[in-house]
Amino acid sequence: MSPNIQARRVAIVGYNRIPFARHNTNYVNASNQDMMVAALNGLIDRYHLQGKLLGEVAGGAVIKHSRDFNLMRESVMGTSLDPATPACDLQQACDTGIEAAIYIANKIALGQIDVGIAGGTDSTSNVPIVVSESLRKSLLEIRRAKTFGSKLSQILKIKFKDLAPLAPGIDEPRTGLSMGGHTEITAKYFGITREDQDQLALESHLKMVKAYEAGFFTDMLTPYLGLDRDNNMRKDTSIEKLSKLKPAFDKINGTLTAGNSTPFTDGASCILLASEAWANEHNLPILAYITFAEVAAIEYVKQKQNLLLAPVYAATRMLKKAGLTLQDFDFYEIHEAFAAQVLTTLKIWESDDLMKSFGFEKALGSIDRTKLNVNGSSLAAAHPFAATGGRIIATMTKLLHQKGSGRGFISICAAGGQGVTMILEK
Repeated sequence: MSPNIQARRVAIVGYNRIPFARHNTNYVNASNQDMMVAALNGLIDRYHLQGKLLGEVAGGAVIKHSRDFNLMRESVMGTSLDPATPACDLQQACDTGIEAAIYIANKIALGQIDVGIAGGTDSTSNVPIVVSESLRKSLLEIRRAKTFGSKLSQILKIKFKDLAPLAPGIDEPRTGLSMGGHTEITAKYFGITREDQDQLALESHLKMVKAYEAGFFTDMLTPYLGLDRDNNMRKDTSIEKLSKLKPAFDKINGTLTAGNSTPFTDGASCILLASEAWANEHNLPILAYITFAEVAAIEYVKQKQNLLLAPVYAATRMLKKAGLTLQDFDFYEIHEAFAAQVLTTLKIWESDDLMKSFGFEKALGSIDRTKLNVNGSSLAAAHPFAATGGRIIATMTKLLHQKGSGRGFISICAAGGQGVTMILEK
């Protein structure tokens, strides 16, 4: 690659998603591919991309069937895009959607492509059912056996208990804890109260209800399977109702509940990225630019409270590279996997002592909370893992475009002790 290549600016020129649905509701029979195709087709229709040959489509899903080995390419083939449009799968847990955007953006910046789509999809309803490890090994031995007698011998070794399927799960393989289990430890370690968690959850729902009523999401969604808005959002929730919910992870001393944690969710999202020249050639307004992004990871096996705190590192490194402070933003979109994780991240950024414990010299400082998740976030919309990045980028993009100028800060945590931050500008 030539060292003289000048990086091009990467514009966000479009977005679309389907409404997010709590698992085992409207999308119970929809596959990852079904939902991704629906989100893509909505994008194609809105921006008149029928028959267009795009540089690439990238995205993925966290929970995949084995048949989804080429998910994004098969999804592209199910749309009206030129079938010569290439696609690839990638996955980084809850960071999948935003990581896909970075992947496409980098290719545009380097001049490898002029336009691309980043997306993500996940179903926690239509999940693969896994057989026990002993049954799996037995079935493979039967397949390898050459004679009927040897096959029968292997069949007879199968025990009745081996036939029970394994329930799908997303527990951390190195700790055996769920994200909620880890975050319960986080809340206790950093002193995050139940009251503060419930308040953040309430604000998320009320702000998103208000944004829907104002029409903010009208041109960002494609209705799907009977939904025209996210069905986890609660117009009638209250502190009183949230305070009555029982702890979900630590049943005795816990503070995380179904109300201040995101539920299992189904959905898909995508965003359209392009060079300035391509956007102008196709008469698409430049809504915002991706200017900086940072990916980080953190040790969480020994320090179990750290699972969702990698954005502490990502944000600090990104701001240094950008020459900005945490206060230099008009809007903040922080993924609300759990209210406790958002509040912990903010608390760490605000504290010299806590930032020093993460290896930094001083605090990033506090943010203006009135600029945080101004139209609600994941606690209200819910969280189909790979689709959340696209939803958050789209929301920030529209906020900046409506304002006409400004700068937005995005932070998304993920399983496996990972996290991504991003800066959008207008």
